[in-house]
Amino acid sequence: MTERCYKLYRYQIPMDSQVVLRNRFLKQREGLLVQIQCGGQSGWGEIAPLPEFSQETLEQAQQQAIDWLKKWDLARACNEKLSLENCYPSVAFGLSCALAELKGKLGEQGNFKIAPLCYGDPDELYAELEQLPGEKIAKIKVGLYEANRDGLIADMFLEAIPDLKLRLDANRSWTPEKAAMFAKYVKPEHRARIQFIEEPCKTPSESLQFAADTGIAIAWDETVRDPDFQIKAENKVTAIVIKPTLVGSLEKCVQLIEQAHQQGLIAVISSSIESSFGLTQLARIAQQYTPDTTPGLDTLDLMQVQLMRSWPNSTLPIADLQSEYISEIEIN
Repeated sequence: MTERCYKLYRYQIPMDSQVVLRNRFLKQREGLLVQIQCGGQSGWGEIAPLPEFSQETLEQAQQQAIDWLKKWDLARACNEKLSLENCYPSVAFGLSCALAELKGKLGEQGNFKIAPLCYGDPDELYAELEQLPGEKIAKIKVGLYEANRDGLIADMFLEAIPDLKLRLDANRSWTPEKAAMFAKYVKPEHRARIQFIEEPCKTPSESLQFAADTGIAIAWDETVRDPDFQIKAENKVTAIVIKPTLVGSLEKCVQLIEQAHQQGLIAVISSSIESSFGLTQLARIAQQYTPDTTPGLDTLDLMQVQLMRSWPNSTLPIADLQSEYISEIEIN
């Protein structure tokens, strides 16, 4: 009988003091690292519910992970496969990544292309984009200020950088009137270079109407996580954004990617502000399943340290298992 063993660690990473999630400051990022071993092989995963977005708390995720790992250990006696179907999304994703690493099913190469966040200076963005391979894609957070301001800024970047494509993230923040105000300030000839706006309006039907009225493409993000969500080709819907920590197991994410591609949509693997450990796994998933698409993983700079595995070219210090940021959880 092949021996199985596992360990669970909890981490706390200090964040940039300005990070806001909906209605709260995120002063530190907390999560779990899981290690499983079987037959001389080892696999790791990260379980990190995102406050204000995940349905589960970290404490709930930790308890469920412990319960699952105990059952997984016992399951070796009858050589049965233990399902992740009823686990919380973050737990299912972290454990499925650990299993994929264990079985050698997660590719080693990562898709580390980034879509940098735009701020106020097109020249600074242009200089950053010049250093990146492939097509020039950048991202703007919209919906935090006046819609006409967002429209003016987006149009300014598109005017200044003729081969730029923009991704915008509105998080369902606009009424139809505000969305129309945004579009009013983006010149019609620039709109085709908006690759998509993630969920511009409060409801999917309002977002679809916005796309039809303006010709500006949209993407589903929050809608992807609705229980009854089905991927289908719709007018001006060009992409789905998959945040695996909020979606579920690696297998579920791969199914969504395959369904999106079958419908002619872009599938974008995106961060839920995981540690560098989790981000590097997401980059590997992106390379394996969406190699031609720039993922949305440009969140490491929000943190003050990296965790276990480093992101290419990051200058942040790396914390290992002996650091003050990580502690092993005793499992009885």
